[in-house]
Amino acid sequence: MKGKLLLRTALAVTATAVAGALATDARSSWYQRLKKPSWQPPPQAFGLVWTPLHVLITYAGARALSRGDQEESRAFWSALAGNLVLNAAWPALFFRARNPRLALAEILVLNASNAMLVRRGWSADRRAGLFLLPYAGWTVFATALNTAIARRNRDG
Repeated sequence: MKGKLLLRTALAVTATAVAGALATDARSSWYQRLKKPSWQPPPQAFGLVWTPLHVLITYAGARALSRGDQEESRAFWSALAGNLVLNAAWPALFFRARNPRLALAEILVLNASNAMLVRRGWSADRRAGLFLLPYAGWTVFATALNTAIARRNRDG
């Protein structure tokens, strides 16, 4: 794996993480008033989960980009870039726009993007595909959580 490729991937994933963190406000009165399911993790758990997921996305992305042929690498980079945009958009839709239903629609698209990313990663390098599975799994959990919140807060 090339250092420049790893750095470029890390910068893209870090930019996504920063954008998401800046848009997230779990302390807002709006968020505090939302009815949430009993199985929702505490707010501090999200940072503890996302940090290793971002590391896995970076490493898997760099592996897939360095192992695939030129066409596979281009396709993977496009899939990764689109996925990171979707990843960064969710907190803005949920927390800034205060719209759990719109965020739910968006995260469903993110899940499809994750499936494509895992498939493309697997095609380029099986380990890359495997390293992307926890991210896809966490996003499925986040979708269930978003669904529960949207259902419990239909009026607001």
